[in-house]
Amino acid sequence: MKKLLLAVAVLLYSCGPKKTDAQLLVERIQKIQEKGYMFGHQDDPFYGTTWEWELDKSDTRLVTGDYPGVMGFELGGIEKDDAKNLDSVPFVRIHDEIINHYERGGIITISWHPRNPKTGGTAWDVTDRQTVKSILPGGENHDLFMLWMGRMRTFLTSLKDSNGNQVPFMLRPWHEYNGSWFWWGQRLCSDDEFLALWNMFQDYMNEELKDYVVWSFSPNLQGNWTADAFEKRYPGDDRVDLIGEDCYQWGTEKDFVTQSTADLKFLSQYASEHGKLLAVTECGYQNSPDPTWWTRVLKPVLDQFPVSYMLCWRNASTEHFGPAPDLATKDDFVKFYKAENTLFLEDIR
Repeated sequence: MKKLLLAVAVLLYSCGPKKTDAQLLVERIQKIQEKGYMFGHQDDPFYGTTWEWELDKSDTRLVTGDYPGVMGFELGGIEKDDAKNLDSVPFVRIHDEIINHYERGGIITISWHPRNPKTGGTAWDVTDRQTVKSILPGGENHDLFMLWMGRMRTFLTSLKDSNGNQVPFMLRPWHEYNGSWFWWGQRLCSDDEFLALWNMFQDYMNEELKDYVVWSFSPNLQGNWTADAFEKRYPGDDRVDLIGEDCYQWGTEKDFVTQSTADLKFLSQYASEHGKLLAVTECGYQNSPDPTWWTRVLKPVLDQFPVSYMLCWRNASTEHFGPAPDLATKDDFVKFYKAENTLFLEDIR
C-alpha cells in the first residue's frame, strides 16, 4: 500500500504544472541573490567612452576581465520600424547581442522609450497631456499604438537562441512614471489612465510572451515614498514580478544617499511583503566626477538592502555612467568588482 501511495504521489508531482521560463528566471535571480547583487550595464557591448560598434568589446570587461551579469537593451524606435534605436544602435545588432549575452549565461533587461504617438515627438515630448488617453481603447491614436506594440512584440518574439528557444527577459515599461519628463508621466495622465496603459500593454505582450517575460515596475527616485502614494500607480501583485527604482546622483552626495536609502528601505519592505524581487533598475553618476563613488557612495547604500541587481546607464563619448579604462574611477571600480557580494557574469554562470 505504501508503494502504491508513493507511486501516486510521484505521478501527481510529475503531472503538475510545468514552470514557465519567466518563473525559472525569477527563481534563478532569487538564488543568485543569496550571494549578493548583480552588476548591470546599459548598452555594454555596443560602445564605450573611447570606442563604438566594435564586436566582442565591453568597457566593463576591459576594466575587470568580466562581463556584467545583467545587460540592458533599449527598443525606442522599434515602434516606427526604424533600422536603429534612439541611440543609433541597429536593431539587428541589438537582437544578436541579446542572444549572445543570454547564451553566455547572462540576464537581459529591456526598456522602451517610444515616441509620442499624439505629437510625433520623442518620448520626452510632454507638450500634450492627452497622449495616454489618446492611445487607450476608443482614443484617436489607439490603432496607431496597437501597430507600434505589434512591431515591438514581433521583435521580442524573434529573440530565439541557437536551439530555437525563446529567450526569457525582464521587461521594464513606463519607467520613471512618477516624474513628468515622459509622455506617460505623473502630470501627463491620471492614475486610472496610467494603469489602463500598463494593463493594455502587458495584456498585448502576454498574448505571445506570457511565459517568457519578468515584468519590472520601476519609478524614479522619490525620497519620500508612502504606501498610499506608491499604490496609486502600482499595477498589482498579479502584474508585477520585480519592483525597482531608477536613482541617479544628480545633486549632492548627501541628497543622493539620503533619498535613495529612504526609498530602498520602503521598496525593500514592500517587495518583501508582496513577494517581489527588488532592484536598482538604473543608476549612476554622470561622467564620473567622483573617483571613489562606486565603493564610498553607492555600495554602502546597496549593501543595506536585498537588491537583486543594479544597472548603471550607458557609456558613450558624450556621457558615461559605468566603468571604463580611461576614467579616474577605474581603480575604485576594480575594488567594487572584487567585493564578495558584487556579482558579474562569471559569478552567476
